[in-house]
Amino acid sequence: MDSDQLRAGLATTALAFRGYNVRNLGRSHELLVHQQYGSIVRQHLSDASQLAADLLERPVDLISQVESQKETTLERYGEAVALLTAMELAQLEILRECFDVDYQQCQLAFGYSLGEITALVTAGVFSLRDALAVPLSLEKDCVSLAEDVTLGILFSRGETIEHERVNRALIAINQQAQGVIGVSAILSPNSLLLLGQADTLDRLYEALNEERPRQLVLRKNKDSWPPLHCPIVWQRQVPDHAAQAMLTLSSGNTAPTSPVLSLVTGQVDYTATNCRDHMRHWVDHPQLLWEAIYQTLKGGTETVVHIGPAPNIIPSTYQRLSSNIETHMKSNLGMRMLSAVAQRPWLNKVLPDRAALLRAPSIQHVVLEDWLLDMPADEDPAVEAG
Repeated sequence: MDSDQLRAGLATTALAFRGYNVRNLGRSHELLVHQQYGSIVRQHLSDASQLAADLLERPVDLISQVESQKETTLERYGEAVALLTAMELAQLEILRECFDVDYQQCQLAFGYSLGEITALVTAGVFSLRDALAVPLSLEKDCVSLAEDVTLGILFSRGETIEHERVNRALIAINQQAQGVIGVSAILSPNSLLLLGQADTLDRLYEALNEERPRQLVLRKNKDSWPPLHCPIVWQRQVPDHAAQAMLTLSSGNTAPTSPVLSLVTGQVDYTATNCRDHMRHWVDHPQLLWEAIYQTLKGGTETVVHIGPAPNIIPSTYQRLSSNIETHMKSNLGMRMLSAVAQRPWLNKVLPDRAALLRAPSIQHVVLEDWLLDMPADEDPAVEAG
């Protein structure tokens, strides 16, 4: 896809912003040293460094961080937040300034975890300083709580996961008062992202397998994670601290200038008066990623542009869905016919509600940092400028 095609398709394009991960650099160094893009990237990193330094009350140098190509650690969670936000905003400014693509004309934007806050900055809801103020004010508590937290993905290779059954097991484990566990994201009907203290993930897996052995699989991650979007943060009253921090923010009083789909609610429902409330719930409510994916398919999105360094969770969710649908359609003539029908908007309205999922294989995906760095010579703005 070239810049003309991207520009022409903005009305059916969704922007997807990535969130925090243990690896947050991606191809940022290549963008920083790029002849045409470098000054834009450097300015965004410099601005975010100054704001983060003021908010964290310690020196922050994101330019040196990118130049050294050394990943941030959990102990420097605040720097990771500032780095991701700066690089996402830099990528979009490059897209606008160098390729004349006005991203605010896109159909909608959404973001996983921290990405939702950046999406609100691009939509004019929060200033960059205010957007950084809330997550950075939570840094100490989140880092401290992460000490004995394990991230795991629970998934089923067969049927959908029964959320009611999982919720009953979660309540029973939390009642034991030997660590807190909760759902942090709903990735799909058959996969959940969980965060648990101590051995709570193992106890949940055992409890679920007692009822239906070998139907579920649990994969645990070895890295430490800030326990956002789950009830672990209640132990330090983190949601209340976030709400308190937002009371005095100077921005956050206007509706988005372009649609933002919230992973707190799974809807495009930000208004001039509910932004702070949504952001408070953002701290401890599970991320409804599956609902966001479905809303893009239902709404007729044709292209998803993935913003940020090395985006992972959103592209992989779309990819898994597409692969599953393609595999199913190969063995099912009726599904193939339904997939073709799903491309016709008038007929799609009278089909079963979830027929929109059949559109997943037809969605085009653009990883923006790759697109910027891999443009052919005749599309390279540096060549045109010469």
